[in-house]
Amino acid sequence: MIYNQAIETMPLEQLRQLQDERLRTLVARLYRDVPFYQTRLQEVGLEPGDIRGIADLAKLPITTKEDLRQHYPFCMFAKPMGEVRRIHASSGTTGKPTVVGYTQNDLDLFDEVVARSLVAAGARPGMKLHNAYGYGLFTGGLGMHGGATRLGMAVIPVSGGMTDRQLMILQDFEPEVICCTPSYAQTLAAECKARGIDPAALKVRYGVLGAEPWTEAIRTEVEAGLHIQATNIYGLSEIIGPGVSQEDVDERGTGSYIWEDHFYPEILDRDTGEVLPYGEEGVLVFTTLTKEAFPLLRYRTNDICSLHYDPNGKRTHIKMASIRGRADDMLIIRGVNLFYTQVEEVIHEMDFLVPHYRLIVSKKDALDQVAVEVEVQPGIDPANKELQQRLSAKIKNTIGLSMQIELRPTGSIPGSQGGKLSRILDRR
Repeated sequence: MIYNQAIETMPLEQLRQLQDERLRTLVARLYRDVPFYQTRLQEVGLEPGDIRGIADLAKLPITTKEDLRQHYPFCMFAKPMGEVRRIHASSGTTGKPTVVGYTQNDLDLFDEVVARSLVAAGARPGMKLHNAYGYGLFTGGLGMHGGATRLGMAVIPVSGGMTDRQLMILQDFEPEVICCTPSYAQTLAAECKARGIDPAALKVRYGVLGAEPWTEAIRTEVEAGLHIQATNIYGLSEIIGPGVSQEDVDERGTGSYIWEDHFYPEILDRDTGEVLPYGEEGVLVFTTLTKEAFPLLRYRTNDICSLHYDPNGKRTHIKMASIRGRADDMLIIRGVNLFYTQVEEVIHEMDFLVPHYRLIVSKKDALDQVAVEVEVQPGIDPANKELQQRLSAKIKNTIGLSMQIELRPTGSIPGSQGGKLSRILDRR
């Protein structure tokens, strides 16, 4: 099943024509209605008529999170407040949060792309959705809720945390689909095992996991621990929320479809800002082609991935590879670029470990140091020096860095309680 057959399988040539038309309209509207963009375009000597389509996109300036913060809270809005029907904001872990707004048409768009995503993930009308994303200013809970309602699902708005209640509802309400962060899915799987709950006895069969980067190691653990098929949903508040892209349940591991009739992606070189060809890894950038209240030109997400078209896929839209990490989360340790997902991939290859871990970064004299705390499988002695040495050697040979290893007993590293889980503890 495909939710919107005409759009999701549109021939690429027609899709480009649609994108060209929508980009021209967007640039003209931003120039007219958002002083920030009028100034930015004038600074680089552009007028709306200079942009004829996607081929001209690289002429346009980049928008950053700092731009949004400097225009907090509503100065980037392209519609008057009388036309805004909802306001969300990012978590604001550093400084002021970024604030986003939605007209009614934006909310309809939000519902549409989430409904597309849910269908790709295996959901169908008439199923029940256990929604364990947080409700509130975070876009996850209400975003998934609206799309599931549009699809014709019965939404169980559990929200985040309170694991006892989550497990009770999974058993008693018998939802077929669950959405949450991948780290919280790990927590639920671990709790099922600890409490003797047979995941095969649950009715849940599909997991829609997002809001943080995750790897095949996490997928393997969650699928086995909850007896589900787990797919990645990607989004960010600034672009719309969840539903910017989605893996197809039958194409797991091949990338996530970006709904590029609404969100046009580019990959830029982290240092030069040059547009990179398909298949090369860099910083993901989006232009929102159809949003009304809070449209953005070439917004730099800081997520690191690559783009490609899949000739064997069900849909014609472009795919993004798994997020490798964030440019602002990349650690440079003794001259080596390090993403925590690289360590996770190594951990996945060691059969005596489970992928519950964190990296602790510190400084000794003038040098940065990284320690890895990781849990061992039940029944394994965490004081086993030979296992520590095996992991240390594997990391050194694979990543090129020496790291201190601390094996920990099962369940000893803090897990997710429903929100995003930080894998890096920086003590520098």
